[in-house]
Order: sequence, then structure tokens, then C-alpha cells
Amino acid sequence: MPSRRTLFGALLVLGAACGPAAPGPKERIVIPSGASVRTIADTLRAHGVITSERWFRVLARLGGYDRRLRSGPYELVRGEGARSALRSLTGGHALLTRFTVPEGFTLGDIAQAAESTLKIPRDRFLETVRDTALLREFAVPAPSFEGFLKPETYLFADGVGPDVVVRTMALAARAEWDSAFAAAAAVQGLDRLTAMILASLVEGEAKVEQDRPLVAAVYRNRLRLGMPLQADPTVQYAIELSTGRRKPRLYEKDYGIASPYNTYLKAGLPPGPVGAPGRKSIEAVLSPAPVPFLYFVAGPDGAHVFSRTYGEHLRAIRRVRQ
Repeated sequence: MPSRRTLFGALLVLGAACGPAAPGPKERIVIPSGASVRTIADTLRAHGVITSERWFRVLARLGGYDRRLRSGPYELVRGEGARSALRSLTGGHALLTRFTVPEGFTLGDIAQAAESTLKIPRDRFLETVRDTALLREFAVPAPSFEGFLKPETYLFADGVGPDVVVRTMALAARAEWDSAFAAAAAVQGLDRLTAMILASLVEGEAKVEQDRPLVAAVYRNRLRLGMPLQADPTVQYAIELSTGRRKPRLYEKDYGIASPYNTYLKAGLPPGPVGAPGRKSIEAVLSPAPVPFLYFVAGPDGAHVFSRTYGEHLRAIRRVRQ
């Protein structure tokens, strides 16, 4: 009696002799999770990828493909035939969507991007980033993942759930912290929450690369002396929490907003990060410039002017305004 491998080889020869149909345009096909071989064969036949469901099922069974078929979105060619389709469906060639989270994005920003790009409802994403079980799983010392999701470009399959997205981003953030920053923070007596809060302020404030370690130095110097941080990104974050959006420009009245995040009214650190800091902002906090500056003001080109005393700061403001 011929072996299964022999039968499979004979079928391949027969299939090659018969040949697939002439290749046509590409078809986007989604294979649901748990779909049977019969269902997949019917779908491929309906889209013109294969000409015979039975031939597809026989090849899948004898070739052992039926146990390795993967769900997800695929781009297959009309008429490419059963063997080629089976290779695609078992080889991890599902289409993936690029999901980019820039540095400084808040959870609200990330949720909006997830809705636009990955079709995850914004409310579901925001519920997930506040899930207490997930927060415990990643030992996040805060009521949400704000500041603890790594800003990066990711690839996700269609239909991905918010839990997968949050876990993926949280794993990336934790791996980066453990491999690059945990030891440096411990030497300086900083825990992860404090470091990420400060890094999020640097991310929100510094617009040019060379300013990051200087801005970090100002914040750390102010904390050491017990001065209020007076960080504009905390006011913007307080406004976002209150209204759902940030302002393009802050006015005098905005600095009086009642919020535990408003570091103009509240001494010390805000309760948590105010966005997702990038690697360079974290590095700046853990290695601030050795300078005595306590003040800065942004110039018209985005770069800051730094000062040691309040008098110098006032003069810098006048120069900038001129």
C-alpha cells in the first residue's frame, strides 16, 4: 500500500500536469480564526484563487497543511492554485497593518490612532489601558499605561484586539527599561515611575535634540531645591483630561486649571506621566547635563534659552519676545 508521502508526491505531479488557472488580479481574503479546511476552501474558490475545493482539501490533508493553516488577512492571486495558496496560508504570509505611535503621544492619542488604523474602538482601547489585571501583570505603578507603552512602529494583523496591542507595546517598553535603563535609574535613586514622569515632561517640552539633557537638568534641579516644576506639558495634559483635547497655545488663564497634574499650582511631580517618552528623553533624565540652570524659555525656532537666576530668565524672555 503506498505511503501517505508517496500519495502526496503523486498528487503534486498530477496537479502540476493539470496546472493552475492563468494568474489574475490579487484578492484580499480574511481567514477567520478557527475556520475549517472546508470553509477556507469554499472561500478561496469563491474568490477564484482555486478551481476545486476538493483538490485543496486533499492536498491540505495529505501534505499536513490542515494542522498549520493560519488565520488573518491575505493577498492571494486569482488562479494561483491550491499548492501556492496552502504555502501562503501556512507560511505566515498574512497581511499586517503598520501602526505607528510617535514620541509624546498620550493614551488618548494612541487610542485615536488605534481606532483609525486598526479599527479598534477608542473606548475599548481606553478601557484596556486601565485594566487592573493588565497593570498588575506588567507591574505598572500607576492607574493606567500612560507613559508605559513604547512609542514605536508595530505590525498587527487585521482584527487584532486592544489587549494584544497594549501587551505588545507594554512588553517593548518593559524590555527597553530592563535592558537599558533600570540599572542607571537605581544608581541615581530613581524608580521607574519617577523616571518616566520626568521623561514625559522632557518629551513634551524639548523641541530640538540638544535641549533634552538641559531641560532634564532644570526639572531635576528644581525638584532637588523644592521648587515647583512649572512644566507646560502638565497644564496641557490637565486640559486634555478635562476637555478631551489640547490647546495649540496656552494663555494666562490656563495656568490656573484645577488639576493634580498642574505643576504651576502643585509642588513636586504630577501623579503620572503626561505622554509616551522616547528613548532619548529617558536617557536625558538619567543623564542630565551638569548645569545649574533653573529656568528656560522657548525661542521662535523652538530651541530654549536657559538661565540660572530669575533675573536672567526675565531678560531672556524680553529678548525672545523682541
